[in-house]
Amino acid sequence: MQQLNELLTELGISKVRLAKYLGVSRQMLYNYLAMDSIHDWPKEKTVKLFSLLNIEDENSLNSIVVDGDYIMEVENRLNEGVKDSTSREVITDLKGFNKKEQDLLADIINILKEKLLEDKTKKTYNTYIYLYHYLQSMETTEELRYILAYMSKSMGFTPALEFAFDQDKQFIFESILFSAMTLYHNGGASKSKIAETHKRFVQDIELKNEEKLSRTQELNTVKVQALRELGYSELTTENAKEVFEKMAEIQSRKV
Repeated sequence: MQQLNELLTELGISKVRLAKYLGVSRQMLYNYLAMDSIHDWPKEKTVKLFSLLNIEDENSLNSIVVDGDYIMEVENRLNEGVKDSTSREVITDLKGFNKKEQDLLADIINILKEKLLEDKTKKTYNTYIYLYHYLQSMETTEELRYILAYMSKSMGFTPALEFAFDQDKQFIFESILFSAMTLYHNGGASKSKIAETHKRFVQDIELKNEEKLSRTQELNTVKVQALRELGYSELTTENAKEVFEKMAEIQSRKV
């Protein structure tokens, strides 16, 4: 078993990826690697390992020549195995979607998982937090879709004259965004020159947050009043419909 561990190290195969390939937990893999012989493993796992290493049995470990070609061959088999394993895990949660939707969601989830596993600086985590907020806001902010389309076109994934959304609005938005990106990349917008613009940006955000807080406080006040008028002490699943209707009635009195 020591020979196998040394081979895995030489090939640069992490325990995380090998566990994913074999379809076991990392702890279970450590248990396997602590056994006296590979033949003590479950037969299915032994076959998968031999397939990965392209050998027939444990004795064949001695004949393996680790060179560039062999490393690439093992890496390709490992990547395919991990991809298939991960896709099966994801697809089990995608019932109700058609094949194209399942493939798309599986690809998105797989790349998110892969990048998060690789990230050691939390840069990717913070990026995906922003992405989560982005997705949450798309239904209320149409321009967010245009930004995605612009980036897809800029990266060469989508034809420049393809318009999946409102063509006129998307055309105008892409033109403006291109001008802004050109200015940014060409160094024509120094921090000192746009400081005032960023100040207005911050003020606009603060104003929106104040309005949101004010709206939240107003709704809480209306909720308290509705509960009081209905004789309830708190909002529950059972009285929610009645309370919301009363809240709507109270708000209509102010119109």
